[in-house]
Amino acid sequence: MKYLVIGAGGTGGSIGASMTEAGKDITVIARGVHLAAIQKNGLMMETTSKGNYLVSPMKACDMEHYDKHPDVIFVCVKGYSLDEAIAFIKRVAHKDTVVVPILNIYGTGGRMQKQLPDLLVTDGCIYIAAEIKEPGTILQKGDIFRIVFGVRKETEYRPVLEKINADLRDSGIESVLSDNIKRDALQKFSYVSPMAACGAYYDIDAGAAQQEGKIRDTFIALMREIETLAEAMDIHFEVDIVETNLSILDTLSPTASTSMQRDLRMKKKSEIDGLIFQVVRLGREYCLKLPTYQMVAEKFEFKA
Repeated sequence: MKYLVIGAGGTGGSIGASMTEAGKDITVIARGVHLAAIQKNGLMMETTSKGNYLVSPMKACDMEHYDKHPDVIFVCVKGYSLDEAIAFIKRVAHKDTVVVPILNIYGTGGRMQKQLPDLLVTDGCIYIAAEIKEPGTILQKGDIFRIVFGVRKETEYRPVLEKINADLRDSGIESVLSDNIKRDALQKFSYVSPMAACGAYYDIDAGAAQQEGKIRDTFIALMREIETLAEAMDIHFEVDIVETNLSILDTLSPTASTSMQRDLRMKKKSEIDGLIFQVVRLGREYCLKLPTYQMVAEKFEFKA
C-alpha cells in the first residue's frame, strides 16, 4: 500500500522513518529547511532504544508538489493546521483512501469525518515523546512508541485496517487496532492533556513531575478530573489511568515536554484551546466541577 504522512515532526517523522526502514512505500509531507534537509541527507533519528541512525533515502515532499494518490494518510499536524491538511487530503485522496488522524486533541477524527464525508476517517492517537531537534533530525526522549487507531462505529470497519495494523507492527511500532477507540483515544488524552496543563502551569519538564510533591499531585488531580469527565460521557476506562499514566511519565527523559509547552515557550500558536480550554467547556456542558483545570485555564486567561 502507498502511505502518506502529513507532518514530519516528532510524530510524523518517527512514523515515516520507521516505515521507510521497514521497506514500506511511504512519503512524508514537510516544509522549509526541515524538508530540504530530509531531501538532501535523509532523516537522522536520535533515540534511546536504537541509538542514533540515519534513514536515507527517505521520500519527502511539500503539499504543492505531491502528486500521488495514497491508500492511507496519517495526519500528524497540530490541531490549528487541520484546515490546510483537509484541503490537501481532498486533492490527493482516492475513493478508498483511509485517513488516520494522530493528534493530541480528543475527537479529531469525528470532526474530520464531517469534512471528508466520502472517505473513511478513523480516530487515532500516539504515545511518543519526540520532537524536531534541528532540521533533518528527530529526537526521541523515551522508548514508548505506540499507535492506537480504529473506527467509531462497527459498521465502518474495513479489512484494510488489519493491513495497516500489520504494516505498522512490521515497522517496529507497537500498533493497536482498537475495538473501542473513543475510550482508548480519551485514555491517551488523559495523559497528554494533564501533562500539557501541568507542564504549562508550572513551566516545567517531565523531570519535575517525576518527583513526589506538589507538581506530581497536580498532574494526578488533572487526571482524576478527566476520569470524572469520562464517566459523565459514559466512557469507562479498563485501567487505572493514574497508575498507567504515571508509569509512562516515569519512563521519559527528565527533559521531555509536550509540544504545547514548547510552542507556548516560543510564543507560537499552540493547541491550548483543545488540550485545556475544551476540557473546561466540557465540564460545564456536563455540569461538572473541574477545579484544577479551571485553575490552569484561568492562568492562561481562558474566556468561555
